Amino acid sequence: MAKTEKSFPRNFTGCLTCVQVLNIMVLLGFMLNYALRVNLTIAIVKMIFDTKDNHTIANLTDSFNVTQHPEHIEQTRYHWDTKQVNLLLGCFFWGYVLTEVPGGRLAEVIGARRVFGYSTLLASVLTLLSPGAAAAGFGWIVALRVALGFLLGATWPAILPMASKWIPPMDRSKFMSNMMASSLGAAITMPICGFLIAHFGWESAFYFTGIIGVMWSVAWFAVVYDSPAQHPRISDTERNYLMKALPQDTNKGHTAVPWRHMLLSAPVWAIVVTHGASVFGYFTVVNQLPTYIEKILHYEIKHNGLLSSLPYLGKYLCALASSVLADSLRRSGRLSTTTARKLFTGFAVGLPGLMMIAQAFFGHDRIWSIAIFTMALTINGAVTAGYLGNGLDIAPKFSGTIFGIANTLSSFGGWLSTFMVGELTKEHNTYEQWQIVFFILAGTYMCGALVFVVFGSGELQPWNSPQLAENNTEKHEEQPLNEEKV
Repeated sequence: MAKTEKSFPRNFTGCLTCVQVLNIMVLLGFMLNYALRVNLTIAIVKMIFDTKDNHTIANLTDSFNVTQHPEHIEQTRYHWDTKQVNLLLGCFFWGYVLTEVPGGRLAEVIGARRVFGYSTLLASVLTLLSPGAAAAGFGWIVALRVALGFLLGATWPAILPMASKWIPPMDRSKFMSNMMASSLGAAITMPICGFLIAHFGWESAFYFTGIIGVMWSVAWFAVVYDSPAQHPRISDTERNYLMKALPQDTNKGHTAVPWRHMLLSAPVWAIVVTHGASVFGYFTVVNQLPTYIEKILHYEIKHNGLLSSLPYLGKYLCALASSVLADSLRRSGRLSTTTARKLFTGFAVGLPGLMMIAQAFFGHDRIWSIAIFTMALTINGAVTAGYLGNGLDIAPKFSGTIFGIANTLSSFGGWLSTFMVGELTKEHNTYEQWQIVFFILAGTYMCGALVFVVFGSGELQPWNSPQLAENNTEKHEEQPLNEEKV
């Protein structure tokens, strides 16, 4: 794509363009994605009997300020111990890791409209069935949460193939920032569901998010299509612009994944490794922050609901601002795509690493500690202008598969971070032990940033060529691509 690509044309009728509608629906879709995920985290406190064994769970969930309202109703409760509760909270990822790669590839083959839409619709229906599953037995609610993870795992990689059909290269950073609306969804869902649970019972959290999910799914299928050529209501001006701005695949059928070339590609592994490092750090900070503040800083964060939401809000705002800036710099020709991706990845992943070093030395102070945690998570939002959508730059035809691989491996970060902190603090839960955690986080963040700065790329890879994939040979003298380099 030329460096001086023009901005997307406005609809002369004054109505929203189809691309703008797509942006809105994707943003709301990822907000909903996390709402369907965290509703159990909020409701679990009122689902179980308040015994000494479950006291720590209640304290952790109270950090989101969801149980401050007095109860006026009788609620069904279950005799689940801490082990069962942790199993229930974690089993979502059993299904989640299974559909990342298949979901991305399926979106490349049959279209993201169906993969993202039906996955969210079915996940919403399962959410509505959650209270009934819990009443049927512990095994039923565990199975339901595994199925929920199975469905939602396919949604994240599915969006990249859609972006390759709808979003011009110089606008893709901003589009990818919609994925960070998931953090915004979590920040909004927690207080809303907390209010509903206090006044209508814990079941209302599942009914509310499930109904919203079904409504969104109906709207999605009504207004979103896989490509401009398929959209029945797109204007001629917008369709012609997108058809010229985006490479059109004239091949019949679907191109096979060039697995050997992909798995031997340094830019692909740069995405995978950096994504894993970034998500590992994010999960560690988010999941362990309430425990650290309460146990080490002896500060009851549950009395400040706004403080709990600041990192989520900050991350989304940083994602949006950095993406707009990156696209502007690339469009004007001031930065090449490769330079922009490396610069913003270094900022979004490397700087939180330096801040974890600061946390190791100043984390004993309550104000400094909370400020550093919040800033680190906020800055990390700039990954949307860095590596997050980089698969669209290097191989748009297989961007869903690449993201699926990266997200599959990084999904283990949540478990690994919990295991790491547990092992380091199980005997001595002291600030000295947490310093080790912070140094590990610093090293992980900075190694991830360094790998991408060295091996990352913003240029279209030769194996994205359909001729290469069809021949499936080991020749390296392919003909140059006709597509313009991003």
